Amino acid sequence: MQRTARGITERNITMSSITIFGAGNIGSAVAGLAVKSGASVQVIDRNPDKAAAAAEGVAGAKFGDAVISGDIVVLALPFPAYDEVLATYADQLAGKTVVDVSNPIDFTTFDLALPAGFKSAAEYVAAKLPNSTVVKGFNTTFAATLATGENDGAPTVVQLASDSETAKKTVAAFIEGAGLKTVDAGPLKRAQYLEGYGALQIILGVTEQTPWTGGFKVVR
Repeated sequence: MQRTARGITERNITMSSITIFGAGNIGSAVAGLAVKSGASVQVIDRNPDKAAAAAEGVAGAKFGDAVISGDIVVLALPFPAYDEVLATYADQLAGKTVVDVSNPIDFTTFDLALPAGFKSAAEYVAAKLPNSTVVKGFNTTFAATLATGENDGAPTVVQLASDSETAKKTVAAFIEGAGLKTVDAGPLKRAQYLEGYGALQIILGVTEQTPWTGGFKVVR
């Protein structure tokens, strides 16, 4: 799938501090991008050693004990793990830009699985964190293309949705500062489209119709 991408902000603008929850494939890839952009990066995981090893130059911390240091907080976790994070860190997340990377899929049916009354995981997070600003992002790219910064010979493009233009620009700044591209998907209500897009990509990966090292490609 190819589209013309409209970037959100200029490259080489970096953010000073980013906290990432989760040291799995996506969390580690985002941590690497954040470090490359010049940001100060904290990774929080239940295993602090795994957190510290997520990317060279990050500070690892243990979930529950850690104090959030980042102005941007990336939830690089499966959607079912969100409630515990939101309950444990709700007060500390107030005033932060929170990035939801999840694709809320029921892996027995591969249908989207959301709490009643919500059209997207991002809108659920926003309802749970009324004092935070939520951005949907990183859910339409596989971890490999984030880590390498490339998808089929072109810079990887991260699609972002939020009701805050400022929040989108601050998230785009560190992504583009690491050499990737961004595209503005519009307000947070568009997260439902991004999550469907991400779910389809995962289904194609599971059925081996799309390689985990590739995926949908957005080009300028």
